This record gives sequence, C-alpha cells and structure tokens, in this order.
Amino acid sequence: MKQLKKVILAGALGVLALALAGCGGGEKKADNAKPDMNKPVIVGVNPGPHAVIMENVKKIAEKKGLKIEIKEFSDFVTPNAALAAGEIWANSYQHEPFLKATMKKEPKFKLAKAFNTALFPINIYSKKLKPGDKIPDGAKIGIPNDPTNGGRSLLLLAANNLIKVKDPKDITTTVQDITDNPHKFEIVELEAAAIPRSLDDLTCAAINTTYALNAGLNPAKDPIVKETADSLYVNIVAVQEKDLNDPRLKLFREAYQSKENGDFIKTKFPGSVYLGWKE
Repeated sequence: MKQLKKVILAGALGVLALALAGCGGGEKKADNAKPDMNKPVIVGVNPGPHAVIMENVKKIAEKKGLKIEIKEFSDFVTPNAALAAGEIWANSYQHEPFLKATMKKEPKFKLAKAFNTALFPINIYSKKLKPGDKIPDGAKIGIPNDPTNGGRSLLLLAANNLIKVKDPKDITTTVQDITDNPHKFEIVELEAAAIPRSLDDLTCAAINTTYALNAGLNPAKDPIVKETADSLYVNIVAVQEKDLNDPRLKLFREAYQSKENGDFIKTKFPGSVYLGWKE
C-alpha cells in the first residue's frame, strides 16, 4: 500500500511539474508575442486615394512613434489574402461590405474591421443635367457592371426614391431586384472605367470618385445625386482578429483619424466624406 501511495504521489508530482512547465512556457510565449514598437508595421493599399492618404498617415504616425511601411497591391483580392497570411499587418483599401463578402467566402482568413476611414462616394453625374435638376422620365442611367459597384449604384438610386428595390440594404442588389421603376429609367450596365467616356450617350451615370477625378469631374460640385455619409460603403482599415488589441493599432487609428489627416483628405479629394470620428 505504501509503495502504491509513493507511485501515485510521484505521478501527481510529475503532472504538477508538467503543468507548471506548461504555464511557464505560456508566459514565455506571451512575452515573445508582445509587439516590437520600434519595428515598422506593413500596411497594404491600392494605388490612388488610399495610397496617397497612407503616405500622409505615415508622416503623422511617425510623430507618434509608429513607423509604417506601405505596400501597394494592384488588385482587390490579394490585400486580404496577404493580411490573412501575415505578410502585412493591416490594409486600407476596402469598405465593410467587401470585407464581409470576403469573410463569407474565406472564413479561415479571420480578419476584422479595425476602424472607419473615409467615404469616396459613388455619385450620379451628367453632361445634360445640372445639380438640382430632376432626372427626367425615360432617362438612360449608366451604372457599373460589376456586382459591388452595380449594387451600390442601385441602392443610391433607391435611397433617393428614384427606384424601389427588394431590400435597400442588400449590397448584392441587381437590376433584377428592382421592384418599382415609376420613371421608366433605362438602366445601362457598363464597365466602371468606361462610364465617364460614355456620359455623352447617357442622361446620367453613377461614377466612382477615382474615375470621376480622372475624368476631370469635381465630386464636390458636379454630382446631380450624391452618396451621403450614412452609406454602407464607408472605407475601413482591416487587421487580423488577433491584432484588434495591438497597442500599435491605437497609434495608427489616432494618426488616420486625426484632424490633420482629415483636412488632408478633404483638400486632396474634394467631395470625399471624412468619417474619422464617426464609427
């Protein structure tokens, strides 16, 4: 019996030793996991407004002690894949509906919205109508033929009571989801980049801010219908879920949502809506 007790006691002590060793290892791992505040973070962007703004954020963040390296991606898929793979620390190029669609398709990515940035609106422009003019019955209205911007354009028309759709918050809305078209508008689906060149053949059209600026349009003054700050398509910064409490993220957010950066955005990109302080 005594021998059995010794065996049991030895086994218990062995388990305890392993447990303590495990705890010690966990603490060591946690220490190793602490972010190096002196090491630059890599932020992915697309060329255009997001890249330009991030250069400004980089300067502001450095004053706060955060170093940023900017990595540009030429497409809309790779930045989230790179973020999920840990190749970059954050990205700033997409709106929340796009991130949600990505996560639905790739749940293993484990990405999350960190904070809001700005809205680069998709507005309705025309060479035949002036701001304040009513869009006439039977008008030919151009919209992008890709699912994201096409749905966004239809929701913009619905938000202004020009058409009705099945669900005014459904970002997957298509032309087939129009339930009422009282003004008999003809919806013309075109490649987004080609729409500004097609304005002569249309009554009006929905054009993204980037393409509008490239075409010499002023998103602050020229639209006949504007997308407003309550849009579902506000741009965001995304990170891995595990980094939502990263202390560097606080500095990054403060830099991006600073008044200095807000003034820069509104000056550099007329018609954009800076939403730094509106979550």
